[in-house]
Amino acid sequence: MSLKTIKALFLIAAIYDLALGFVFGLFYRPIYQSFAVELPNHAGYVQLSAAFIFVFGIAFVWIWRDPIKNLPLISLGILMKLAFCVVSFGHLLVNWLPVFYIPFAILDLVFLILFWMARGAVKKLAVAN
Repeated sequence: MSLKTIKALFLIAAIYDLALGFVFGLFYRPIYQSFAVELPNHAGYVQLSAAFIFVFGIAFVWIWRDPIKNLPLISLGILMKLAFCVVSFGHLLVNWLPVFYIPFAILDLVFLILFWMARGAVKKLAVAN
């Protein structure tokens, strides 16, 4: 994976997570209601998760700007995507998952795989420099 491809990947991830965090942070009520998902008993449960997603979007901007310098953030991004996938697919297999989470889980699985590949490529680039 080239540096240009890695940077493009993290720019896409940044835009995706910044937008997702923003939209879910402010508009979770109509989203949940349109999919007939029960709202949590406190807005903070969804808003805190949305804020964390937004913060990772900022981290992905930093990676986009300098992947080699921000290599440790790639590992955190992998862990974040892994956490969402484990929770989402775990609930899908064992219990129930609101249908609107499934596309996000699939996209995060794709990001997880691509981040893993990018991490390996950035490590090689860091050694070469």
